[in-house]
Amino acid sequence: QVQLVESGGGLVQPGGSLRLSCAASGSIFRINTMGWYRQAPGKQRELVAAITSGSSTNYADSVKGRFTISRDNAKNTVYLQMNSLKPEDTAVYYCNLYVITKGTYGDYWGKGTLVTVSS
Repeated sequence: QVQLVESGGGLVQPGGSLRLSCAASGSIFRINTMGWYRQAPGKQRELVAAITSGSSTNYADSVKGRFTISRDNAKNTVYLQMNSLKPEDTAVYYCNLYVITKGTYGDYWGKGTLVTVSS
């Protein structure tokens, strides 16, 4: 079994910063792509940023230049540094990891952490 624990969400004023973390634990052999998605009220879940095992990154156009994704393979953790936050960044943020265990492989999702950008 693999468990994901997210942290770092909260309320922040426009222009502020937050750092999200997602730590995986369990019988993990390797983690390939790690990513962050978000879902705002009434909208579909969308990809925010992703990072491969080779540390190649991909960002949604709406967050380029403001958000930075990174990973710590030794800790099985992915981070999302969010700067210059805007009200439209308000959403529940979910981490997504492609995990290979000794017996299986597949996508795992965190439970989500709420980010609210408001004055």
